[in-house]
Amino acid sequence: MGTSTIAPGTSGFDETALVVRAKEGDLSAFSDLVRHYERRVFRMAKQITQNDDDAEDVLQETFLKAYTHLDNFQGNSKFYTWLVRIAVNEALMKLRKRRSDRTVPLDEPIDTGEDEMVREIAVWDENPEDTYSREELSEILEQAIQSLKPAYRTVFILRDIEEMSIEETAEALNLSISAVKSRLLRARLQLREKLTRQFKRKGDDAFAYL
Repeated sequence: MGTSTIAPGTSGFDETALVVRAKEGDLSAFSDLVRHYERRVFRMAKQITQNDDDAEDVLQETFLKAYTHLDNFQGNSKFYTWLVRIAVNEALMKLRKRRSDRTVPLDEPIDTGEDEMVREIAVWDENPEDTYSREELSEILEQAIQSLKPAYRTVFILRDIEEMSIEETAEALNLSISAVKSRLLRARLQLREKLTRQFKRKGDDAFAYL
């Protein structure tokens, strides 16, 4: 796509300027955007699809669609937020095609019903770190995240792993802030329950390992 002039992650990265140049047909500018965000998009896609090949397909389709529809980006949000919206849609389409997981449409309204989610969470007898290595704990957590329904997993990934704000997550997924908060709460509660069942111990709060 051209020769890169800006190394990813450097202070010289100017997203707005690169987007403007890319919209004017500068392929090297778009290449810089790709190089800057491709690892994050791939990581997010893999966490959603749980498959390297699917994640690679999502990565390619995301940037292809982003380039094709670049004129549709109005700059009202961060370019990465717009990119995430495309990537999430592509990843969820992969899941639907695989039919390996029942999906929940991202625009489906969710009853917050916090009172219905109040439940007793077992505690553990000992610190899980005394029983499991860091690598084992990481694998257990990864499996727990992957077991979440896509709609909950996606919100959790964007907010707690990618560290996007509630507002950015809502914008990327085209959801209301209240819907994001509701799904995030449910995702965290479900993870806590899954980890509790996994360890079946008493001790520290599960979120010490999130």
